[in-house]
Amino acid sequence: MELREKQQKILEVAIELFKEKGYPASSVRDLATKLNIKAASLYAHIRSKEEILEWICFGVAQEFFDELQVIKTTNLPPKEKLNLFIDKHLSIVLKNRDVTHIYSNEWKHLEERLSEFVALRKNYQQEVEQLISEIYTAENWELKSPTFTTRFILHTLNNSYFWFKRNIESTDEINAEIKEKLLYGLLGRNR
Repeated sequence: MELREKQQKILEVAIELFKEKGYPASSVRDLATKLNIKAASLYAHIRSKEEILEWICFGVAQEFFDELQVIKTTNLPPKEKLNLFIDKHLSIVLKNRDVTHIYSNEWKHLEERLSEFVALRKNYQQEVEQLISEIYTAENWELKSPTFTTRFILHTLNNSYFWFKRNIESTDEINAEIKEKLLYGLLGRNR
């Protein structure tokens, strides 16, 4: 999705607004006020407030998918693949904390494209589950519940932005700590 310069500015201001007030409580008028333009002028650049939410949700989802496809095609050993997946997914989450917050909490307000987005999320979860199952199989590890394990990992990664205050820990430190907890929790220290 390629946004024009004005759309990019609208998106940046909308992210601040949605994070501050929540998507439902934010209006096009609020957005226009923050942009210092008339509300009617916004419609020259956007279809609706929902379109901005679509940009956010589908944009982050595409980043996740793109990284996952790269990981799936690598020839790394299974444990390294899992480590790389955690690293890449977490990097997207932490570099886009406000966007991730909106993606994680406001997606259910999509109307026109809600079913498409739900299918996209489900597909991503299934692909991650397949990757995790392949890694466990290759390493001869017991995986009692691939679906639970996948949901646990994704939930942990997707909500990690919430646990850390900005500028206190570096992204690298956060990334390392979460990877250590997830990998040792999943694999044990001896693996």
